[in-house]
Parts: sequence; structure tokens; C-alpha cells
Amino acid sequence: MSMYQHILLAIDFSEHGNEVASKAKSLAKSNQADLSIVHVLDNIPMPDTSYGTVISLTEESDNALLEKEKNKFIETADRLGVAPDNRWLIWGAPKQEITQLAEQVQADLVVVGSHGRHGLALLLGSTANAVLHHARCDVLAVRLQDE
Repeated sequence: MSMYQHILLAIDFSEHGNEVASKAKSLAKSNQADLSIVHVLDNIPMPDTSYGTVISLTEESDNALLEKEKNKFIETADRLGVAPDNRWLIWGAPKQEITQLAEQVQADLVVVGSHGRHGLALLLGSTANAVLHHARCDVLAVRLQDE
């Protein structure tokens, strides 16, 4: 039996995102696990949408920023070979949406990228830290090297 059955990869399109995605894909392959992918939109205005809303990947919108994010997300999911039913683009607060989705899809591992934080950034926390402390499953925080 595999250690993990369903891995949820949380992506943020940072410059080191490919490193995190590669590790998640490798873990899914070695465990013969399902791989799901989530990107939480928290940096673009969505005036008619409340937090926690899943964004359709098949319907086009008039929001150019949303379409740009959606296209990047779809390209990444395609490159990783993630099944269409295992793709989640959600408007909301990343730490909340990632942990809720992990429960919803019954993921037993969440993979996130983590920068080494210090000073004020450490006190304020990060998405990876919040997911680590609130997820009900294992969390792999892939250490990202800051430039």
C-alpha cells in the first residue's frame, strides 16, 4: 500500500513554483497517488464573488487579470498531467481555502512552497505555516531558496 493516496499541490506562480510542482508530481508517481492542484486567487479584485468561490476553468470572463491567472493555472495543470476534475482555482484566503479543499477532496498530503522567513515576515506568518498548523493531513513544505 502506498503511503499517500491523494496529494494536493498548492501553487502560487512564484519563481520557484516549478520546483514545488516537480516534487509533488514525483511523490504522486512514486505513491501511485491522485494529484490535485489548487491556486487561490487573493491578489486580484473579484467584485461579484465572495471568498471561497470556485472559479470555472471553462467559462470565460471579462476580467483580463482573472483570465491571465486562469491560463497560467491551466498550463501548469496540463504540464503536470493533472486530471480536469482535480483542478481548483478558488477566490479567497489561501491558508483557509487550501485547508478546506484538502478536507473536501480527502487529501492525505498537502504540498506547498515555503520561503525561509525572518523578522517581521516570520511574526506575521506565511501560507505554508498556516497550512501546516491547520491542515488535518500531512503537509510537505518545500524549502525555497530566496535570491
